Amino acid sequence: MKLSPDQLEAAVKGCISGDRRSQEVIFHAFFGKMMAVCMRYTRDKDTAQDMLQDAFIKAFEKIKDFNFSGSFEGWLRRIVVNTAIDHFRKNKNIVTLEEDANLPDEGNDQDAANDDFSAFENIKPEMVIEAMHKLTPAYQTVFNLYVFENYSHKDIADALNISVGTSKSNLAKAKMKLKGMLMKHVTYK
Repeated sequence: MKLSPDQLEAAVKGCISGDRRSQEVIFHAFFGKMMAVCMRYTRDKDTAQDMLQDAFIKAFEKIKDFNFSGSFEGWLRRIVVNTAIDHFRKNKNIVTLEEDANLPDEGNDQDAANDDFSAFENIKPEMVIEAMHKLTPAYQTVFNLYVFENYSHKDIADALNISVGTSKSNLAKAKMKLKGMLMKHVTYK
């Protein structure tokens, strides 16, 4: 269900005043997109649904703080991502290795700049998602935060209680593993 700006504003104001119907409207309007975000952080649909439910509860508790100056979807997405991070911290699913602190800085990643991705043009998004789900929770979380949420390595390190070097190492290893998994789907011309 797509909401017009006026419908969204009315639903948010209804949520602020505790109206359950307005909460349902918001929930149904954003469920699909936010579920996709949660599924990037876990392989298990039930876990993703739990994360999303927790995120919506937090959003409805904090909705009075939304001031309409930015995108509601962006505001909600931030809550969903933070909930995913909290979930992994709480369940201690992030297993990290302290190593490779000498990887290149995020702004100077020459390997990424020099990679030829043209061989991957015909890979379907479903294949990429399937490969992402095969990453360890640590690699998957760092990859998602860096690539999809535009977190810096410092932000990732702060959020996950790891070092910047560990964040860089996990990202590099995630990229390497993804590339390896996707290579079997590449057809050369």
